[in-house]
Amino acid sequence: MKKIVTILGARPQFVKAAVLSRIITLHNEIEEIIVHTGQHYDTNMSAVFFDEMEIPKPKYNLAINGLNHGAMTGQMLEKIENVLLKEKPNAVVIYGDTNSTIAGALAAKKLDIKVIHIEAGLRSFNMKMPEEINRILTDRISDLLLCPTDTAIENLYNEGFKNLDIKIVKSGDIMKDAVQYYGQTSAQKSNIIKRLNLNPNEFVLATIHRQENTDNLTNLKTIFEALEHISTKKTVVLPLHPRTKHVLEKNDLNYDITTIDPVGYFDMLELLKNCNLVISDSGGLQKEAFFNKKYCIIVREETEWIELVRNNFAKIVGSDGVKIKTAFDNFQIQIRDNNTDFSKNLYGNEVGETIHNEIKKIV
Repeated sequence: MKKIVTILGARPQFVKAAVLSRIITLHNEIEEIIVHTGQHYDTNMSAVFFDEMEIPKPKYNLAINGLNHGAMTGQMLEKIENVLLKEKPNAVVIYGDTNSTIAGALAAKKLDIKVIHIEAGLRSFNMKMPEEINRILTDRISDLLLCPTDTAIENLYNEGFKNLDIKIVKSGDIMKDAVQYYGQTSAQKSNIIKRLNLNPNEFVLATIHRQENTDNLTNLKTIFEALEHISTKKTVVLPLHPRTKHVLEKNDLNYDITTIDPVGYFDMLELLKNCNLVISDSGGLQKEAFFNKKYCIIVREETEWIELVRNNFAKIVGSDGVKIKTAFDNFQIQIRDNNTDFSKNLYGNEVGETIHNEIKKIV
């Protein structure tokens, strides 16, 4: 039986891997070894996903976290290499754009092991983002690029990938499968709406965690002041990322919004299903909002998921407080008029099966 090693390290990767791992188990044609780098080590941001989503427990947990980018990536590279030397897989599967992603790709490539990149071809065109550097380098050394959108493929073609010995496939976005599959049971597995005493469609779901927002105090204050303003109209619920929490506490910043601890995936699905709209600097949450028929206000200067903006499902506002408030007001009008078609198929169907078939071909 062919063998793959899957490298995971951050919350969105756990969610995506849950879909593919379930399909791999169902078909029983490939052996999967899961490696958890430890990049997200908070229980509510990692371990809980394996329990809730029935992902096979990692065979290896590298426990690498809390370090600067260089030290983290270097240690991951060393330890992943040791795992690959021991397991001798036919290919390594990596997701997204984290330090775990680039470390897994480098370790595999230097050992002449095939690299399969799920969620390839995405670009923010912002080289100040560590994630942008990770995804560009990962794409260049991969053997199979599984792209979620036409835009992702276009990005690769513009960078000359047509001339490289790399297979490019439009697979669709595996996150869509996750939302559809786990959304069927999230109401039975989560009581967060009742627990927080929230009224459906009467609260805003917000997440703020990117470095350009948390590490710039002016940006962070402006965003939270806008959230506080919006909270006078709709309750604002914000699962607080450890990085954001640290900055707020360090600077003694307090705002009149509802902050909660990081939540598991089923809780997040229920918050998404029942919220009025989403305000976030997360890439994945932009799409999860769309899959749950919710508008998203993007608190960044750019997005990899540009089709959401082009189709008026999302609005880019950066850290501009006026733009955040204006976007909120405008989306309230659209929600009231109910004039947006969320049924557009932007991200494919049965994506996990497509990816599984492509992996079988290359291993």
